[in-house]
Amino acid sequence: MDDLSFTKTWHSLPYATVLENLQSSSNGLSSSEAAKRLKENGPNTLFRQKRETKLRILIRQLKSPLIYILLIAAALAIIMGKITDGIVVFSVILINTVIGFIQEHQAGNAIQGLLKLISENATVMRDGVQKNIPSLQLVPGDYLLLQAGDRVSADIRLTFVKNMQCDESILTGESLPVEKITAVTDENIGIADRKNMVFSGTLVTAGTAEGIVVFTGINTEIGKISALLQATKSVKSPLTKSLEKIAKLITYVIILVSVLVFFAGILRGYSFVEAMFSAITLAVAAIPEGMPAVITIASAIGVLRMARRQAIIRHLPSVETLGSTTVICSDKTGTLTRNEMTVQVLWNGKHKFSITGAGINPEGKILNSDTGEDVNQDEITELMRAATLCNDASLQNFQNHWKAVGDPTEVALITASRKSGVIEEELRSSWPRLDELPFDSTRKIMATLNQSSVGEKVIYLKGAPESVMSILTDSKKISGALEPEQVKMEALHLAEAGMRVLAFASKKFENNNSNIIADEDLKEFNFLGLIAMNDPPRMEVKDAIDACHKAGITVKMITGDHPATASAIGRQLGLLDADKVITGVELQKLNEAALRKELKTTHIFARVSPEDKLKIVMALQANGEVVAMTGDGVNDAPALKRANIGVAMGISGTAVAKEAADMVLANDDFNSIKAAIEEGRRVFDNLFKSIVFLLPTSIGLGLVILIAVLLFPINDGMLLMPMQPVQVLWINLITAVALSLPLALEAMEPDVMARPPRKPGKPLLNTYAVLRLTLISMIMAGGTIGLFLWEYHIELSRGTPRPLALSEAQTMAVTTMVLFQVFYLIDCRSLRFSIRKIGVFSNPFIYLGVGIVLLAQVAFVYLPFMNQWFHSSPIAAEAWGFSALVALSIWVIIGIEKWVRKRYFKRVKP
Repeated sequence: MDDLSFTKTWHSLPYATVLENLQSSSNGLSSSEAAKRLKENGPNTLFRQKRETKLRILIRQLKSPLIYILLIAAALAIIMGKITDGIVVFSVILINTVIGFIQEHQAGNAIQGLLKLISENATVMRDGVQKNIPSLQLVPGDYLLLQAGDRVSADIRLTFVKNMQCDESILTGESLPVEKITAVTDENIGIADRKNMVFSGTLVTAGTAEGIVVFTGINTEIGKISALLQATKSVKSPLTKSLEKIAKLITYVIILVSVLVFFAGILRGYSFVEAMFSAITLAVAAIPEGMPAVITIASAIGVLRMARRQAIIRHLPSVETLGSTTVICSDKTGTLTRNEMTVQVLWNGKHKFSITGAGINPEGKILNSDTGEDVNQDEITELMRAATLCNDASLQNFQNHWKAVGDPTEVALITASRKSGVIEEELRSSWPRLDELPFDSTRKIMATLNQSSVGEKVIYLKGAPESVMSILTDSKKISGALEPEQVKMEALHLAEAGMRVLAFASKKFENNNSNIIADEDLKEFNFLGLIAMNDPPRMEVKDAIDACHKAGITVKMITGDHPATASAIGRQLGLLDADKVITGVELQKLNEAALRKELKTTHIFARVSPEDKLKIVMALQANGEVVAMTGDGVNDAPALKRANIGVAMGISGTAVAKEAADMVLANDDFNSIKAAIEEGRRVFDNLFKSIVFLLPTSIGLGLVILIAVLLFPINDGMLLMPMQPVQVLWINLITAVALSLPLALEAMEPDVMARPPRKPGKPLLNTYAVLRLTLISMIMAGGTIGLFLWEYHIELSRGTPRPLALSEAQTMAVTTMVLFQVFYLIDCRSLRFSIRKIGVFSNPFIYLGVGIVLLAQVAFVYLPFMNQWFHSSPIAAEAWGFSALVALSIWVIIGIEKWVRKRYFKRVKP
């Protein structure tokens, strides 16, 4: 029994064999046997993933090479008596750590959400008696009883069903409830087609059933998803990877150069303290301390902007990942489609009619498909009457908002009837129901007996076309000259278009002595017509998909629905190669290499399992793609977690899917994904501008200190440094951050959705960008050192005491570097276009930032307490003029460089 309880093929065995193999019966297990099996198999629950402690999350924020250097520099500064310098550096580390901790701590635990899907109690047969027990105590072999409204507690092979339907959308993505049977199914079919099974976590929507528990706990389908979630690792964002590489490079270079500076200082006669002070100053100068804060705050600004476009970001790095997305794997139901069944076509055996409108809003028209004119109501009166009376659904209007009550298919029929002018309450009042044959999953028909106000009795019949046609064919009675084969061909044609087709028929009930439908009454019906419906695509999605294609982003559909339905929706939405569909069964036969090859040309996948979705995402990533995966069900969670950017549905999504995702769509609309990608590209562009702005400042400051240590003389034992560490921090933190943050608010570049995504393996900074940053750094360093030496010697020539002359020269050097930043900032507003192209005043925050920095620099120069904290001194107005004139050179030089590149090197991009 132990081995058999873990077989995967219970659905392919007769239920009598299942009962025999599990040594059980319809009387259930004995209490002693159940206790024994509970001990062997363990409780019917999922593994609880241990939550990460707050301390571990906090410590992880400090795991960065740049943070390590800052910690060392801060500690050494305090040891050497530079208390202010050390406190400032520690403050920077603290701010970044707190921001990162808060953001990451908010992320939930997806596994915990799965536990909420397991029903707390279950009704079983134990010792031949019906009992209600905690679902934790269920074991393989238990005989379970189910009814409408029950949440299934384990995976169950059904032994008896009566009109049972089950909502399995959380597992399969199937948009409609699934009719259940007890007959044997093929061994190799997927979960969605195992109609003689019900699965843990799914919901019984109609009917009753009995069955034997075959899987519990982690062996259930939902348990496998739990295991996949725990085993699946998240993927770092492209920018995070690039920044880690840059951080490591900067770290190695800083360590190497700082060591060289220390020994160079010793060789030049510096004391140990002076040499160490020089090395620390260099390290503080070269580290872009403000970069982590700028990236975090800029990403947070992007989060707020995306939220206004219905995209809620749960993890900050996901903001820029969207901008690098190359493939979107989208679920169909509710994302690409409306998740509202809508009647599209009526066929009365002679003419075809199309219906406008979508969803449950009954606004729309019925038009003759040949002429485009409004329908002649006489042509569809009986058909719409049958659709309304052989139906249990209704529509209700609450404060101009329509609400549906009933099965989605029947709701669609009622909506269509309303569009033809039929109000279900009024018709049902004038044609009351006398009897009914509920929908039967074996015969696949439903019938009602209704009586008109004048006493006429009519049986109305609806069901699957093949079932209705079998009754009509047996009676040899088809309306007019219509042949049975014509009906079958029309039904097949509609089904191939991805629609669900129902056939309708009627007959007069001649038995005046009875109001009950008997089996012998199910013959000699008149064919009324076919009604075809589907879950229509959101038409605004087509424009979004077209925009994604133009932006170099491939859109793929991954769904649990039927291949024909998926293909039809794909064609309507303009997906590439929509006629080519791979099913889950076909996918499982492909090895990794074959799957990676297929993914380059296949864009629609149907009848897929959670493992299939995960395989698709991983294979795409192996192909070098940056993958955005959408989903709403439990079955989507592993793939959502693994994808570079997991996108969950806010309205229809399960808690599990939302917790596993990086982004949640508040309106479940694919159009919001396209909007989020736009914002993601904007965020990446602006982050890149901020990085390109910050790096030359740090490199330039590092060059200033390096040149000073290697080349400047030592006068009277005084170290001639153009800047002190705390002044370097003023530039790196206060002015650099205040100036770079407005870049995060820059307007969207004109070509943001007209260019391909950034290649995943492409370095953040290409050769051209590195050369450009080097040029800018050298201009900044050269101008700053030049003015420092000029001011220092001018002051000495005027008889100014050497310490004061050094302080004033350092103040002028800091002012020059700040003004360099101001002029360089204007150039960084766009790395590809001129200021006139993007708009001089399109980002007023730039000028606000410049104004704040200039006021702060005035305070740095003239306020006594600032002079004390930062060792600065007041300087004359003409010093500001010289500093501005030298700093302006960077704007001129970069402007010329842009013009030359645009004119002669168009292919070269930063």
